[in-house]
Amino acid sequence: MTVKEVYSEVGGNYEDVISRLRTDERVARFLAKVASDGSFVLLEKSFSEKNTEEAFRAAHTIKGVCMNLSLTKLYDSSARLTEILRGRTAFGDDLSALFEEVKKDYLHTVECINKLN
Repeated sequence: MTVKEVYSEVGGNYEDVISRLRTDERVARFLAKVASDGSFVLLEKSFSEKNTEEAFRAAHTIKGVCMNLSLTKLYDSSARLTEILRGRTAFGDDLSALFEEVKKDYLHTVECINKLN
């Protein structure tokens, strides 16, 4: 799978990221870091422990990385989760569906990144 195909598959904006990073090799290098970053593991752990502060931090990190790499679909879901967690002190039923959406988008994105040639 090429970098452009990954962006197409995951709902990213290839033209935007390539305009900033200039080469597929550079984009691929940064995409590999997404797959190895511990933010999603922290997000899962925070949800299982119902730690809103850590969950916010992890979701916010994922959102920022996705914004910088133009991973639009994952950015959108993580941004929604980040905003609903902002300033929150307790978990509620409204968080589960958003977490599952971020999880689905994240796992799909990482799966595609791992298929890069």
